[in-house]
Amino acid sequence: MTLASLRQIPPTALIGLAVILAYALVGILAPLIAPYGEAQIVGAQFEPWGGDYLLGTDSLGRDMLSRLIWGARNTVGIALLTTLLAFLLGSVTGLLAAALQGWIDMALSRVVDVLMAVPSLIFTLLALSALGPGVWNLILVIAVLDATRVFRLARATAMNVMVMDYVEAARLRGEGTWWIIRREVLPNITAPLIAEFGLRFCFVFLTISALSFLGLGLPPPMADWGGMVRDNAALITFGDSTPLLPAACIAALTVSVNFVVDWLLHRASDLKE
Repeated sequence: MTLASLRQIPPTALIGLAVILAYALVGILAPLIAPYGEAQIVGAQFEPWGGDYLLGTDSLGRDMLSRLIWGARNTVGIALLTTLLAFLLGSVTGLLAAALQGWIDMALSRVVDVLMAVPSLIFTLLALSALGPGVWNLILVIAVLDATRVFRLARATAMNVMVMDYVEAARLRGEGTWWIIRREVLPNITAPLIAEFGLRFCFVFLTISALSFLGLGLPPPMADWGGMVRDNAALITFGDSTPLLPAACIAALTVSVNFVVDWLLHRASDLKE
């Protein structure tokens, strides 16, 4: 990326990119930059900020700074993996439903309607209670539920493209379904899919944090920002801002991703301010 292209990026998107890059570096380099281990007990409960523990310790005596750093790897990494799985499942089935139509479209749409009829948080809580705690159970349940939203968008946008003249011309030339999807449909629905990916990541990220706060997210002793808010919530009664640190990490990443998604959407769709 050249200096001229960097100047064309709005300040909000630059801030968002910088924050996302910082989170990514912290998550990747967590074992190298964290002062202590993820579950290592290093002191007494709720030690104050400063000294050997820059941000104090939590309810079990674990270093808060180290837990925040490890939380970047766990929370963000698992949210990204879940979003990628949901997007792959939802976009592929949505494009197939739009391209093939008929009974395949009807069957997939009815399954999605059933899944969306139940509030997502309630469905997630019930599914995780039945399947039991675990990282892979969490990823699969959230990915399947979020894939329904991606399916709806991919199907609706692809339907609009499938009725165009150039798609009909490709059919008359004898092009196959996958060729039409890859060469004619996907390039014309990139902008809404980009926006949806960013939104899905934010929703998945917040869902995982909320489930961890409720005790059904990442299993202990894995560091997770939502669980850290719950574990240290008692400190708020005494005017201690420690529980707000993981909450601030969650909020900062969510806002930054939305800044970048908004810029990418404008860029991909050629929208003007």
